[in-house]
Amino acid sequence: MSYLPQLKIPATYIRGGTSKGVFFRLQDLPEAAQTPGAARDALLLRVIGSPDPYGKQIDGMGGATSSTSKTVILSKSSKADHDVDYLFGQVSIDKAVVDWSGNCGNLSAAVGSFAISAGLVDERRIPQNGKATVRIWQANIGKTIIAHIPMINGEVQEIGDFELDGVTFPAAEVQLEFIDPAADEDGEGGGSMFPTGNLVDDLEVPGVGTLQATLINAGIPTIFVNAQDIGYTGTELQDAINSDPKALAMFETIRAHGAVKMGLISHIDEAKTRQHTPKVAFVAPATDYVSSSGKVVTTADIDLVVRALSMGKLHHAMMGTAAVAIGTAAAIPGTLVNQAAGGVKRKVVRFGHPSGTLRVGAEAVFVAGEWKVTKAIMSRSARVLMEGWVRVPAACFSSGENAKTDRP
Repeated sequence: MSYLPQLKIPATYIRGGTSKGVFFRLQDLPEAAQTPGAARDALLLRVIGSPDPYGKQIDGMGGATSSTSKTVILSKSSKADHDVDYLFGQVSIDKAVVDWSGNCGNLSAAVGSFAISAGLVDERRIPQNGKATVRIWQANIGKTIIAHIPMINGEVQEIGDFELDGVTFPAAEVQLEFIDPAADEDGEGGGSMFPTGNLVDDLEVPGVGTLQATLINAGIPTIFVNAQDIGYTGTELQDAINSDPKALAMFETIRAHGAVKMGLISHIDEAKTRQHTPKVAFVAPATDYVSSSGKVVTTADIDLVVRALSMGKLHHAMMGTAAVAIGTAAAIPGTLVNQAAGGVKRKVVRFGHPSGTLRVGAEAVFVAGEWKVTKAIMSRSARVLMEGWVRVPAACFSSGENAKTDRP
């Protein structure tokens, strides 16, 4: 029996925020993978090492968590007034699914620096020193992100003293602006920040009960519930949730029924192939706790506590897009997030997550009977970990028809 040789594809492995992913230039992908479809999905699944029934992704670049099972494809932007088009693929660990339904806010922090280094940004727009402003078109959700990238001697500055809870070592600060982060007519959720038209809904969840929920589409579709309503304090660390199969099943049931109520899916069964969105999170008033690193977080440090699940597991810190949802909801009086944060109108919120704290800014205005948020702002960091080529068996394309995607 003869075997095809491995493909050798230019790629860069980058940490962005509290996530890691494999970054590609669109032009460097094999021709069959340069357009959306089964071949592209099959390639990315093989790059990451999925589906893996062992749940370890040993034979790929994935790290067996939702934060490290990610891919990014960049190209020069086709949109006016933008530098780069950014497409994010969340790769399932145990299923042959690449979910294209949402953005990754953490890896957004690495998009600008990679775009500059990869020659995707006009050199005339890049200062020798100072900050480069990179306008990013987030192709999954049709939104603009503006990244402010520090530059030294014409090169991206990656090393600095900015500390981000959930990341061990300090790095250079990258400020991100998520412009008009709520849904529009081309986005998810039927054209409204609150798909049901309500700041708080009664969400009926079989086997759980009727829960108060804030269903919001800002940054990423997110379902917020009160921690106490589901038997938690909001200070839980990963093991308390991820080691409990009943708890994980409960959260997935909440997620599926919330997705239906948000209009993202028509039947709860569809949630199985739409793992990336929506997110589900639970909130509580500020409480003292000890983070996963041993850092003591006190009520003086935060306005509320939030825990969020990603790809079926409690996240070790906080997803960047969920942070946008938290900041947006906190700015709007009446949401569960705002109530947990003290019930006052605010432009900035500080919240506690399993790894520590995070600060997000958002300004909300009430216009023509609807809440609007013009942008959300937060800081992350990014660092290239490895660059060169990733190798995948050429035969992975032959199994392309087996890959599932949530988009045609």
